[in-house]
Amino acid sequence: MNRRAFIRTTAIAASGLALAPAMVRATSAGFPVVRTPEAKRRFTSPAVEKTIAQVQSTIGNQELAWMFGNCFPNTLDTTVDFSMVDGRPDTYVITGDIDAMWLRDSSAQVWPYLPLMPQDARLQQLIAGVINRQTRCILLDPYANAFYKEPTKVSEWKSDFTDMKPGVHERKWEVDSLCYTLRLAHGYWKTSGDTAPFDDAWRAAVAKIVQTFREQQRKHDHGPYHFMRRTETQTDTVAGRGYGNPANPVGLICSMFRPSDDATVFPYLVPANFFAVVSLRQAAEMLEQIHHDTGAATDCRALADEVEAALQKYAIVHHADFSKVYAYEVDAYGDYYCIDDGNVPSLLSLPYLGAVKTGDRIYQNTRHLVLSPDNPYYCQGNAANGPGGPHVGMDMIWPLGLIVQGLTSTSDDEIKQCLVTLQKTHAGTGFMHEAFHKNDPSHFTRSWFAWANTIFGELVLKTFNERPKLLN
Repeated sequence: MNRRAFIRTTAIAASGLALAPAMVRATSAGFPVVRTPEAKRRFTSPAVEKTIAQVQSTIGNQELAWMFGNCFPNTLDTTVDFSMVDGRPDTYVITGDIDAMWLRDSSAQVWPYLPLMPQDARLQQLIAGVINRQTRCILLDPYANAFYKEPTKVSEWKSDFTDMKPGVHERKWEVDSLCYTLRLAHGYWKTSGDTAPFDDAWRAAVAKIVQTFREQQRKHDHGPYHFMRRTETQTDTVAGRGYGNPANPVGLICSMFRPSDDATVFPYLVPANFFAVVSLRQAAEMLEQIHHDTGAATDCRALADEVEAALQKYAIVHHADFSKVYAYEVDAYGDYYCIDDGNVPSLLSLPYLGAVKTGDRIYQNTRHLVLSPDNPYYCQGNAANGPGGPHVGMDMIWPLGLIVQGLTSTSDDEIKQCLVTLQKTHAGTGFMHEAFHKNDPSHFTRSWFAWANTIFGELVLKTFNERPKLLN
């Protein structure tokens, strides 16, 4: 089933405890044991366990310590399938409650573990396996967002009006899917120095990424991608007979879907295009230094420069109350959409992705806008305030949005408030969720969402390293 089919309102008793129902018992701190039992964990990293022990034994907030111990290892505990294929590491990573591997989610789920690789060779091997599998996925279909472990498996979405292939779970074209794979590859290389995953197949996958980005600039025609689905959900299909609403071909890259897997309104998704600029420059650095391919590196940088120039010309709009801001989506004809989405990439997340500096004036204006009632998807409720998004609907706060708010903040008070809100709204489960109601945290979606869990661990660990007093 697709993600939307798994969105469900869940009572506290059926929440994160479902991951390990036999293990619920009181701990010395008074919190139940909800982490997957050791014997049933998919992968165990000594470096991750050491980090958990260090944080839990040091910080004063015992509930946050408990939540960190549940959430930070959740990707390894529950979602990874590691093996060796033809003598090379191979790692299939599900999102949680759906047996499919999203390029975006799998990259984001293992990202917080990169700094621990020097202490744990097996963990490094696991992440190398993610890169190797992503390479094969891109070569199979660069327009697909999610894949199966078995290359012969046929999707339940085989009747979608697009070029579906065996091994592809869903074929929603999202610029960020390919950006995330480059971000993970670059982060892995910079942290480990290992170049083994970056063979000729990886190089071919990068060429396929650049080709796909150029096709979706749509300078001469629509390109090869189109998508429609028979559905009652408007955001699960694409307007314009599958090609999207019109866009002025100015150098930006069309994205038919957002990182929420919802269809875009205007084809140029601004956060995804910012992400592409960063990712293309990272690819150029790797092609130049690992493969000594100055031609391909120059091509990547030229495309990044073109997209960046178009963003400066077409993505900045004037808001009546916040002056110059970045729009969320534009068509480069003068139409734009000023919202933000709790997913990543978002406008809020741009510094986290390395796309803008935190102090950038237009980013700060945009930040004030998206964290205010002027953003129709910013939620203010009796239980919490925080970023939401169209995917789940009005009045639903995304923990991912709160986490990114904390990760991109330079204010102790703001970071602390994000942590306090996350602590108050896990609904007694000890885990993060996709979204929860602003007035009732026990009304939430997706009790098993590994990306949200792991990035929550990233926020706690970043705070532990940089501002430990906030955890007391």
